[in-house]
Amino acid sequence: MSAPHEFTDRPSEAPAPVEAEAGLALEADDEAPEPALPEAVRQRITALTAAALPGLPAEEIPVALRRVARFAPNRRARLGAAALAAQLTADPLFRQRIGGRVVGEAGDLGAAVAGGTAPAAADPVEVAALAYLARPDGWRTLIETAGESVRAETDIAAAAHQIRDAEQRAARAEHDRAVAKVEADKLRDELARVREELGQLREEARTTARALRETQAAHKRANDLLATEKGRVAKVAADHDAELRRLRTRLSEAEAAAASGKQSAKDARAADDARLWLLVETIGQAASGLRRELALGPADKLPADLVAEVAADKPGAQERSRPRAQDTDDPGRLDQLLALPRAHLIVDGYNVTKRGFAEMSLEHQRKRLITGLGGIAAQTGDEVTVVFDGAERVHGLPPAPRGVRVLFSRKGDTADELIRQLVRAEPAGRPLVVISSDREVADGVRRHGAYPMGADSLLRRLARS
Repeated sequence: MSAPHEFTDRPSEAPAPVEAEAGLALEADDEAPEPALPEAVRQRITALTAAALPGLPAEEIPVALRRVARFAPNRRARLGAAALAAQLTADPLFRQRIGGRVVGEAGDLGAAVAGGTAPAAADPVEVAALAYLARPDGWRTLIETAGESVRAETDIAAAAHQIRDAEQRAARAEHDRAVAKVEADKLRDELARVREELGQLREEARTTARALRETQAAHKRANDLLATEKGRVAKVAADHDAELRRLRTRLSEAEAAAASGKQSAKDARAADDARLWLLVETIGQAASGLRRELALGPADKLPADLVAEVAADKPGAQERSRPRAQDTDDPGRLDQLLALPRAHLIVDGYNVTKRGFAEMSLEHQRKRLITGLGGIAAQTGDEVTVVFDGAERVHGLPPAPRGVRVLFSRKGDTADELIRQLVRAEPAGRPLVVISSDREVADGVRRHGAYPMGADSLLRRLARS
């Protein structure tokens, strides 16, 4: 053993008689097997030994534990537990030295345990640990008693734990029973609802079955009617084919008659054209003679010029722009009217521009319309007048194109009234074409013999140009 060997190797002193006797007693006691220690007692013995180990002189600490003695207090019992337990079991002298220090530090409890008794109020684990280290007479009994107490406390704690578990299980069972009861009530309600729905579904199934039978019967009747109708249609188709053949025969006869009629009409028209030419030539010569007889020369002013001097404002200059329109009407009718001799085209300016290119400013709207009307005047040679509302807001207009008259209504008047004045000023029989989508304007000029046309017709005509 390292500790006894180290202790007896000191040359300056010999073992005292008391220590020799104690050593003999320890050797006699060590012959008996070590008692079985509860885990709590073993841990307490290790903790007491680890706490007392640094207090021993360096020469009394076994070599195997000197490294453990240098550990920190909180690491000594945890990391050196195995080495401390092995040294206590194998080295009685080391155990006696540790026991002496531990008993001395325990005070009255240590003295009582060293005397072989254990106070009734003492911790059995502490008593067993002190008894194991001090080894008084009857120490095995103290350890066994402490072990029984520890086991009894353990059993009591286990029983209490089991009781708590049982109570918790009982509470959970009661809760589960209550939940099961609620679930059962829900299931009963759900079963009642399902039964009610089942009854409804059965009723719906019966209704659906009746409807299916009725549908099948109706389908059968429809098939019968279809077969009958197919027969009737076949008969009608046969009759139609026969009628078509008869009509084709009559069409061939009619085409032959039409060809013969066309030739006859062509001959008659040639004769009519000859007569008409002779009549027009006679009228032209008569008109020339009448013009010479009355000494009529070309007029310096037209009727629209007279109206403009009285009822309209003429701007000093007009603006030009390229035309833009929307394809919303067929301009064919307008072309026919403008083809009449000495036709006069009167345009409601803003009514056309706001319908055709309202996204532009008023200035650019006027430019675009006036430029387009200049093209129409150049193509047809007709008189063209465009009327706008309010000349007081217009300044610096460029000159209008040749053949286009630009008028603005005076303050207090509207362009509609000015258009009606222009129509009334023209002689009866002259072709007048008024462009405006205003129904009131159209109705007014129609009463005076003019031809009203929608703004879309002019826009389409401008777009084509």
